[in-house]
Amino acid sequence: MTLVLDDSDRAALAGELGPAYRLATRVIVQVAEAIGAHRLLDITGAHIDSCLYHGRSGLDFAERLVDAGAAVRVPTTLNVASLDLRHPDLYRGDPETARLARRLTERYEEMGCLPTWTCAPYQLEQRPGFGEHVAWAESNAIVFANSVLGARTDRYGDFIDICAAITGRAPAAGLHLDDNRRGEAVFRLHGVSDRLRDADVLFPVLGHLIGGRTGNRIPVIDGLADGLSEDRLKAIGAAAASSGSVAMFHAVGSTPEAPTLDAALGGRDATETILVTPAELRGARDQLTTATDTDRVGAICVGTPHYSVGEFARLVDLIGSQRVASGVQFLVSTGRYVLTEVALRGWADRLGDAGVRIITDTCTYISPLLADVDGAVMTDSAKWAYYAPGNIGVDVVFADLGECVATAVSGRLTRDESMWADA
Repeated sequence: MTLVLDDSDRAALAGELGPAYRLATRVIVQVAEAIGAHRLLDITGAHIDSCLYHGRSGLDFAERLVDAGAAVRVPTTLNVASLDLRHPDLYRGDPETARLARRLTERYEEMGCLPTWTCAPYQLEQRPGFGEHVAWAESNAIVFANSVLGARTDRYGDFIDICAAITGRAPAAGLHLDDNRRGEAVFRLHGVSDRLRDADVLFPVLGHLIGGRTGNRIPVIDGLADGLSEDRLKAIGAAAASSGSVAMFHAVGSTPEAPTLDAALGGRDATETILVTPAELRGARDQLTTATDTDRVGAICVGTPHYSVGEFARLVDLIGSQRVASGVQFLVSTGRYVLTEVALRGWADRLGDAGVRIITDTCTYISPLLADVDGAVMTDSAKWAYYAPGNIGVDVVFADLGECVATAVSGRLTRDESMWADA
């Protein structure tokens, strides 16, 4: 299929709008040609993952854009950085890497990107509405935008994301198009107890299972309660985008394009119906634990994706007047805008007094922030459990937040198996 460009696209390619715009347009056009798009479309915003330092090439590309006069044309938020920019003293890695990572963040700000530094831009006050076309990178942000907000983005990676922000254009392909947003594989809960269906821990586990089984299809979840909270939908999407290549899912009765099963499937038959049983859920949960000597837990890491105000409320309620035991680190990652609200409510001080450290601008499975850990690390995040062993070389115990808090306070591993046994 031939890519048809409009006059502004052709002018950009001719260099009439400057060298930075020409370079960015070349990238977007070549991506569009590679994926068979027949046109480009306008976007209303972007979210950038390229600001996370993975090596010199990323900085070199940003330097080239800035030196050529690049500026974003649409509101553009920034994903997590490689360090907590507000508390750089917490970084325990190579000082030169930290310097280059900070330089990379500065370059993106110079292009007019908003210094949001969060993997959860959907928790900001301004976020895309239903049907809006955006160019979002970061896997959990992509799946949330498509699934929960009903906005439209394809999966954009490093360099493509910033080029889309500079041009305000993206290929009219993938999940931007109606035909590609219909559900295909149905995951139907079967024999799962009401207790587990109403537990927060179900949703990351279910997402992990779906990601591993669905391939590149769009999954439809049938059998959950209607009107699920954004935090629970976030947990499904983040986990499914980690264990698989899921960029969109439908939850019947909860996500905007799935008021019914038939609507989620777009009036077509499912390619496959998969029964999600208690045994399969237990198996998926167990996959998220790598620790063998689980009597030793030296740290708790939560907030992947970044904790919302609602999740902080639950954490504050669970900790109450208790304190984290000596020898246990407790780290919570969040965005700086959420932290502002948490601080205004007095929760930041309460958590600090309890021995909980709040991290902003980055994530604890990306940045070396943990001190030496005596034992495994416990988390309520399927995404953190999936990536941390390979990224930072720790063993992980996956659990729900209540178990994380109980373990942190007692200093001993605490898990409640009855929920899974009763399922």
